Amino acid sequence: MSGAGPRWKPGDRRESRAAMLRVDQAGEYGATRIYAGQLAVLGDRNSAARAIAGMANQEERHRAFFDAMIARRGVRPTALQPFWDVAGFALGAVTAAIGPEAAMACTAAIETEIDAHYGAQLDTLGDEDPELSGAVAEFRAEEVEHRDAALDAGAEQAPAYPLLEGTIRLGCRAAIALSKRI
Repeated sequence: MSGAGPRWKPGDRRESRAAMLRVDQAGEYGATRIYAGQLAVLGDRNSAARAIAGMANQEERHRAFFDAMIARRGVRPTALQPFWDVAGFALGAVTAAIGPEAAMACTAAIETEIDAHYGAQLDTLGDEDPELSGAVAEFRAEEVEHRDAALDAGAEQAPAYPLLEGTIRLGCRAAIALSKRI
């Protein structure tokens, strides 16, 4: 393979998997930045911060897996990573500054979208790429655990929860769409 990377035609299944890897790596990177922003504000003062630190560790493991996979498969990461770095940290810091419930509302909203996103990927992949589909299935289960833990920790008690949740979910969908292509 040359340094320019693989040459795939639009609609090629490999191109579709490349877009999946690109967006999955970007999403896991964004998640690590959101949790970093939340922990920068919350510190280790409460149970929410301890729960967030545990979720952050899982997200870091997911990110490392996708980092390695995109390198192995010669997939270009998103050019938006510098933006996701700042935007993710800012989202985490702002939601944590509102309070622990808002930090958990952020997690619940994002993980709701990621559950649907990973589910759609699994439907698309079928049995064609066991390495990718296996990781997506495993990580999806952990993301659902994060969502459920956030809801159990009071996410829905965050100020203006419906607005906060809807805005974050919309932003997450936009980030997914952009990271697939850019």
